[in-house]
Amino acid sequence: MTTSLDTHTNFIAGTWDIDAMHSTVSFTVKHLMISKVRGTFDGFSGTIVTSENPAENKVNATIDMATINTNQADRDGHLRNNDFFNVEEFPTATFTSTAVAIDGDNLTIDGELTLRGVTKPVTLKGEFGGIATDGYGQTKAAASASTIINRTDFGINYNAALETGGVLLGENISLTFDLQAALQK
Repeated sequence: MTTSLDTHTNFIAGTWDIDAMHSTVSFTVKHLMISKVRGTFDGFSGTIVTSENPAENKVNATIDMATINTNQADRDGHLRNNDFFNVEEFPTATFTSTAVAIDGDNLTIDGELTLRGVTKPVTLKGEFGGIATDGYGQTKAAASASTIINRTDFGINYNAALETGGVLLGENISLTFDLQAALQK
């Protein structure tokens, strides 16, 4: 992928910290092959570096896997154990970009996702929301991006056959990142 940055009308070079209070990291997975279970990871952090030189744009993020939240405590506990995320041995997932491209409001981020000790390349596609100053005078930027990963690629193989045919869980997981970040001074 060619790394490019068509200067956005509000472009500001700098280091940005993800504002977890104004951001969401969420996922969906097929359940019983007829519906989707949705959830969030409530603990995450990250840094975005924007540069006048597009090749220097970087994104680094960490997700606290123990903060998984599907609004069902028993399911969340099962997701934390060795059948799924094994948070005792692998407490975090990380993402490190290898290329960032912005074309107008379209955003593409290539990188490496490490989940459960396995690192695989992923591509996030999304939208740059823009830059604004909040009521406290802090410069904020926003973007949303998503990708689909196959959970078995990361060693998350748990499933159960259904009496009616099919399996309990789909293999594909949709990950969505709705992020706001604050410019560091």
